[in-house]
Amino acid sequence: MVGVRRSDLFLPATRETPGSGSNAAKLLVRAGLIRNFGSGLWAVTPAGQRVREKLTERVVAAMDAIGGQRVRLPGLQYADRWRESGRWGGFEDEMFTLENRDGQAMCLAPSHEEGVVHLLDGRVRSHADLPLLVYQVESKFRDDHARNGLVRTKEFTMQDAYSVDVDEPGLRETYREVRAAYERVLDDVGLEYAIVEADAGVMGGAASEEFVAPVSDAGGDSDRLVHCTADGCRFGVTDEHDGSDAHATGDACPECGGDLAASDGIEVAHVFKLGTRYSEAMGFTVDTGDGSERRVEMGSYGLGVDRLLQTLAQQHGDSDSLAWPVTGWGSAAPYRAAVIPVGEDSEVLNVAERIHNDCGRDDVLLYDDLSVGERFAESDLLGIPATVVVGNTYRENGVVDVETETGTEELAVEAVAECVERFAASEGEHRVGSGATD
Repeated sequence: MVGVRRSDLFLPATRETPGSGSNAAKLLVRAGLIRNFGSGLWAVTPAGQRVREKLTERVVAAMDAIGGQRVRLPGLQYADRWRESGRWGGFEDEMFTLENRDGQAMCLAPSHEEGVVHLLDGRVRSHADLPLLVYQVESKFRDDHARNGLVRTKEFTMQDAYSVDVDEPGLRETYREVRAAYERVLDDVGLEYAIVEADAGVMGGAASEEFVAPVSDAGGDSDRLVHCTADGCRFGVTDEHDGSDAHATGDACPECGGDLAASDGIEVAHVFKLGTRYSEAMGFTVDTGDGSERRVEMGSYGLGVDRLLQTLAQQHGDSDSLAWPVTGWGSAAPYRAAVIPVGEDSEVLNVAERIHNDCGRDDVLLYDDLSVGERFAESDLLGIPATVVVGNTYRENGVVDVETETGTEELAVEAVAECVERFAASEGEHRVGSGATD
């Protein structure tokens, strides 16, 4: 990431409040992280892209840690494989379709099950080549009814993964590993969520689960979620599924005995046991040890990067400012710290420059522009977790104020870099997460 001074930064923050969507969607616009390009289309600014990159790097590390191999599949695809799978007409008018200059039917892929079969079929031939897990972080396209900012859009960024196993026990194990990897990602970025049984829908397959985040206001795009409030328990049900009315706020959790609560819910990830749904329809087989052929068992897994960004803001922000949770992994905030000089005297400005250099210029925002009041207001709006103030406390006592959510601490200049390091997003896997059930 490039070093940042406020005077050089394109950050179109505004005091105006947009008219529609949840409070979080409005805050992301006000803070200058995103800008609307029409219904269901959003651009991401440099500050917003920093958040996306941190979230993407975390999920990529999680996939790599369990043996995933990164690929890239084309978003523009011909119709033949989709007709072969039986899904060409199965997206209920949500698939963007077109004809090329030769009159051939094409689509913008809403998912990539067909694409991954095409990638692997005929190249993965033997049971000895399996298990295999491939993934990508790319754009998806769905002609959906756009609502609530980044939560439901026509183009969105998703980490999608696809597993291929010889048999059903192998699929169960891969599914468990990917499910647990998603748990580690969401725990590390500080999201509160429940894991609920879900309908496989147009994806097909034997079973699926959704990772659903409780929020107070989903901007008109939400399942109703009943979830456990106990730390570490991921029990939840949504109103999409039979039996959801058997659980209500104040009831005891059937898994741990904790208290249940009801709220809106936003789906941020979904995992599917596809079984032979696609291998049977598309003829994807491997040779077995006894010389016969066997249809492979597949899984499909998706985590919405853009949805995750807004949902974090929705869970942790307030009516006036964004907030990004700080965990042992770090924070997804666009900058881990802001350095704000108060005054224009050379001593204060020189100390601010020194702190900026010491902390690591690539992830610390130096306010060398705007009025002092605007500097503080914008830093709060962005949800920057640490604000280093170089002003009267330094002039009087030779120390600076470091403001965080836990309070204000006076530190020597040379101690600031170590203090704000804990807000930096870690590289790779942070820790071992809990396992998962089949």
